[in-house]
Amino acid sequence: MSISLKRPEEIKKIAAASRAVAKTLNYLTQQVKPDITTKELNALGENFIKNLGGRPAFKNLYGFPDGVCISVNEVIIHGIPSSYKLKEGDIVGLDVGVEIDGWYGDAAKTVGVGKISGKDQDLINCSYDTLMYAIDIIQDGMRFKELSHEIEQFILKKGFVPLRGYCGHGIGRRPHEEPDVPNYLEGGNQNQGPKIKDGMVFCIEPMICCKSGKPKVLDDKWAVVSEDGLRGSHWEHTIAIIDKKAKILSIDSDF
Repeated sequence: MSISLKRPEEIKKIAAASRAVAKTLNYLTQQVKPDITTKELNALGENFIKNLGGRPAFKNLYGFPDGVCISVNEVIIHGIPSSYKLKEGDIVGLDVGVEIDGWYGDAAKTVGVGKISGKDQDLINCSYDTLMYAIDIIQDGMRFKELSHEIEQFILKKGFVPLRGYCGHGIGRRPHEEPDVPNYLEGGNQNQGPKIKDGMVFCIEPMICCKSGKPKVLDDKWAVVSEDGLRGSHWEHTIAIIDKKAKILSIDSDF
């Protein structure tokens, strides 16, 4: 595994793309309301990104048709925008990637439409709290497998399970680089594998299921659900390791 270390000036460029991601997510969150279609949301997001001087990084990436992944209710990730109209009580995952000057940023969040159930709020809280916990415990020298183990244990203690088969990832000149960052421990030994170092930039993205973490891809070949058929949630940030700690790049503030 070859994990690149970014120079400070390169991290600033990733931060610029990531800041555009954060601005777009904040904007789209304000547009989430009953009766808007997910295709309309996508169009708003794509236009917003272009007005910021960026390019919607997901559009045509690996064949994905749109600029924003919009995942509703049971769809956990990779939802394709459609004519579906949001309803009160829905939960919606918004996943945005932006490319600016050849550098990429990526982040996601799950939000409720109007008033949602307490169970759905707990589900959303789990993905967000897991993400922030992971960012808080990261330190230089920690193994990625240790991080994956900590993420998995945190999710399980909340009463949920991680989606399997999908993971966080490195980012920089490409939207997906090494390393993979699963939300669960693979291989059973957390004391193996590469260590986190200053200069690494990667995305952490807890994907949460209610009962089963086994994924199922729907007929559109993109949308991912759990085999349990229940709702899921997803949060993500792009982070950089600077001075031996994780710094969030995908926030709406200057780096």
